[in-house]
Order: sequence, then C-alpha cells, then structure tokens
Amino acid sequence: MNPAPLAPRARSAALRRMQTQQLDVLVIGGGVVGCGAALDAATRGLSVGLVEARDFASGTSSRSSKLIHGGLRYLEMMDFRLVAEALKERGLLMQRLAPHLVRPVPFLYPLTGRAWERFYAGTGVAMYDAMAKASGYGDGMPRHRHLTRRGARRAFPSLRKDALVGAIRYYDAQVDDARHTMFLARTAATYGAAVASRTRVLGLVKESERVVGAEVVDLETGRRFTIRAAQVINATGVWTDETQAMARERGQFRVRASKGIHLVVPRDRIRGETGLILRTEKSVLFVIPWKRHWIIGTTDTDWALSKDHPAASSRDIDYVLGEVNEVLEVPLTRDDVEGVFAGLRPLLAGEDAATSKLSREHAVAHSVPGLVVVAGGKYTTYRVMAADAVDEAVHGLETVLGRRVGACVTETVPLVGADGYQALWNQRRTLAARSGLAVNRVEHLLQRYGSLVLEVLDLVAAEPELAEPLPGAEDYLKVEAVYAVTHEGARHLDDVLTRRLRISFETFDRGVAAAPYVAELVRGHLHWDAAQTEREVQHYLKRVEAERESQRQPDDLTADAARKGAPDVVPVSQDAETLETMDAGDGSGIGSDEGETT
Repeated sequence: MNPAPLAPRARSAALRRMQTQQLDVLVIGGGVVGCGAALDAATRGLSVGLVEARDFASGTSSRSSKLIHGGLRYLEMMDFRLVAEALKERGLLMQRLAPHLVRPVPFLYPLTGRAWERFYAGTGVAMYDAMAKASGYGDGMPRHRHLTRRGARRAFPSLRKDALVGAIRYYDAQVDDARHTMFLARTAATYGAAVASRTRVLGLVKESERVVGAEVVDLETGRRFTIRAAQVINATGVWTDETQAMARERGQFRVRASKGIHLVVPRDRIRGETGLILRTEKSVLFVIPWKRHWIIGTTDTDWALSKDHPAASSRDIDYVLGEVNEVLEVPLTRDDVEGVFAGLRPLLAGEDAATSKLSREHAVAHSVPGLVVVAGGKYTTYRVMAADAVDEAVHGLETVLGRRVGACVTETVPLVGADGYQALWNQRRTLAARSGLAVNRVEHLLQRYGSLVLEVLDLVAAEPELAEPLPGAEDYLKVEAVYAVTHEGARHLDDVLTRRLRISFETFDRGVAAAPYVAELVRGHLHWDAAQTEREVQHYLKRVEAERESQRQPDDLTADAARKGAPDVVPVSQDAETLETMDAGDGSGIGSDEGETT
C-alpha cells in the first residue's frame, strides 16, 4: 500500500470524515497504545477515528527510556509472563514490524560481589536469553557473555576500577519512541483510519446508559462537532481517570502517575561502547548510548501535580548524577548535561506506596456500555494492549454490525517504512551517490525513515538546498524539518523540534538557535503569516526557559509552578466562551485547506 502522508490536507479530510460518518471505533489518545489500537482496528476492516488533544506521542510516549526490552528486573519479581510477552514483542519489532526503527543495543551489568552474584545474575540473564529464543523471535539478538573486570573496563573504560569485579554483557533493543508512535499513526492512516491531532475531547456522548461518541473541538480553529461511534476506546494513559469521568461512571480501576526523568550528555563525556544497567536503592538506572549522546535515567517517584508537562527538579537531576557518578572515573557535573526530559508512567494503582512496585501489567475494562478503557502496561507491549482493547470493543460491535469481525492481524503488519528497508540499507552507497549526500547522512536517514527515505530524497531532488545541515542542529538536514510537516503530521514548531527531530534535548541550547531557521523552513507549508511564525518561535523560547527554570527549583512543587510559566502554543484547556469566540471569528472551518493558525 502507498503510505498515507499525515499532511495538513489529510487532517482536514480526517476531521470531515469523523464529523459526517458513523464510525465503528473512535480512539481517544494519540500515544503508542492509542495509535496501536487505531492500527489494530483498521486492519480488522473497521471504520476508525483517532483524536489526540496535542501532538502524537506528546505525553508519556515521547519521554521513555527509548528502550524496547523484556524487563530484566521483572524476572526478579517472578513476573515471567510479562517478560515472555515483552521479549516476543521485542523480537517482532526488530525482525518484522519496525526493523528501520528498532535495533539491538548492548548493556553491561556490573558485578560487585563474588561468585554468588555472578551465579545469581548470570542465571537470570541466561533465562532472559532462553525466553527470547523460546518466543520464536530471539534469533537476531546476540547472546549474553560473562566478562572479567578487565574485559568490562575494556568495553567501558569510564568505569571505576573499584566499582566492579566483573560484568555480564547482554542485549536489548532501542527505539526513538516519538517517531515510532508517529509511524503507528501514519500506518493506521494508510489502512484507512481517520487521524487528527490537536483535536480535544470535550465530553462523551451518551444515549440512555450507552456511550455513542464524543463531543470534540478542533483546537486549531475552535470548531466543535460530534463524532458518532459504536465503540469508544479510552487510551489516554495518565489521563485515563479524567477521560473515564466524562462517562459519569466510576471506572473499574484507577491509574497512578509515576515520574521518571532522564538526563542527556554528550557521548565524549563517558568512554564506553555499551550501555550500563545499575542497581539503585529504589530501582535501576540505565546509561544508554543514543547516537552522539548518552541518555541516563530514570527516577521513579509518585507525581500528583500537572500531568500536561511534568517537571524535573534540581533534586531529580542531582539524584541521577549522584547515582551514575558512583561508578564513573570522571564524575559528571551539571555543566555536562545537554538536555533533560521528564515523563509520567501510567501505573495501575495498588496498595504499595512505592510506584516502582506497582504493576506494569495492563488492564482493559468495559464498565460502561460503548466505552472500553485500557491502561497500565509498558511501551514494549503496546501492541498486545491495543489488541486486547480492540478485542473488548469487538465484543460490543458484532451485535451492532450483524457480522463477525476478524481477529487481530498486527503481528504480521509491518509499519510503513519497514518493507524494503533492508534492501535500501544494502544500497545506501548507491543512494548516497545518486543524491549527493554522504553515506553517513544516508544511513542516518534510513534509520529514521526506513524505505520512506525515497520520499525524503525526492524533496531534496526538488530543492537541493534542503540537503544542507540545519543551522544550530547540524546532525539533522533541513529536509527533515520540511518532511515533518508535509508527511509526519507536525503542526507546530514545538512538534518538529521536540518529537519529529530530537533537537530539544540533543543540543546544549535546547534548540534555541535552530528554532527560527526551522520556523522559516516550515511556515509556507503550514500557511503561517509573519505574526504566527514569530509566535511559534517565541513560544518555543519561553518553553525552553520555563523548563530550565523548573530544573533549578528544589522540589516537585516549585518545579511544576515554574514549568507552568510557558503555556501550550495551542491551549488544550479552553473555556466555552473562548471557543465560541474562535468559532465565530474563523470562517475556514473543518473543510478548509488546513491553513489555519491559532
């Protein structure tokens, strides 16, 4: 199938469809589970709509540790089923579903004890490998190896000599979570789903006791309308309880938010060829290679403040630096930190006060007729969560449709960009010669776009200046910013710098220098005038300053207050009077050419 672009016109068409057609399934939430559910339902032959209040993956799904993993620590908790499930999904993603986005990454597990620890940890890692192989999708992953202290320090020279007596090297996988989630949305659109970001649900529509749709607002124009659907899936993550409350019914489970923060430092600050997994008093800490950087995290603390933009405090940053410096020869300092990002895990609420001990299992409920709720889980098992949610929706659909609905097929449906990826990787030198780009640039593009790289190179062929590095963020090309808005659904400068590209945490200035250049590159494609272009840049600069200020605050309360100093470029929470004013003052409406501005 030809990949459907998430273009401005496509969003307009999707909004028209959702307004005028009765859908089988409406999915609320454009995170990894919501996008996965939209893809699952569409590939079963159902008519599907997906709405997201902000940008795809703008919440938890862009702020993870960027790992696709079985969860080695869950073996210690005796949660064998979860580990086996996650390892199967890891293999599926690497081998079939998204080989262009998911790839192996090695880790060292330092040993600090003697024979007993090597036996204990070695048994666990051997079981991890065996379970991966038993899943049927473990052949592409290298097996673990035991290393002496000298061997471990050869692989990771920055390790202090007294920090270990040896190590075990094992493998997991890595992904750019925000891009993967966007690819899910684009694949769902390719299979016929109507997909729209910046579309907020104001309330659920009920007839008698049944949910039959949702009242929504297009946040770009203020237009409000009703989407009718036989089944609605609530996949809003940490906002699950708030969305559930729109049905005026108490849900069968509660979701609790746990904050995790990550630091990003340049690759040259730590000498190592692998990642690290370190035990801490509260959980585990990962040191993860990420292109020309390291990602270090995470924390695991209860969070009861603003869910829109969780803030990292000075205390959080000091904690992560303190833990990693326990094992490094040359300690990291605040000056080494390029970027910081914080996210919230949606955990199923339990009795234990420590969020690190709450369940990473997921749950699906159908407590209100017409409304399916899915919550919990972990990024790696998004596909299983999505399938379970759609299975539950199908139970209520088949009577309405008067026919059987097919079973889940997403185990065999690659994401757009996967088909032909390996062949193009083998041809990367030919692509480089044909396009005039360096081979390493083509490799970079292939690992971000897969076989869709041909669309990117077509833009370069049409406008050769787009092959130039992006000022202020030379790891990226100008064409990538343009492609983000023409094909990948980015609506605003923040979408491009933070999620389509990762400039917001991969540069010391957090993307400030690149912001005006990117705004100029994309303004024509999004029909911005000079005033809107300036608003986009100023919003981004204010967001960066608010985040920096929050990271100077001593605790969560003050950090949250500081982060609130920069509002969203498109306010998500708007009162009825504001929406009516927008509605009356904008005649473009849903059927416009999507050139609207805020």
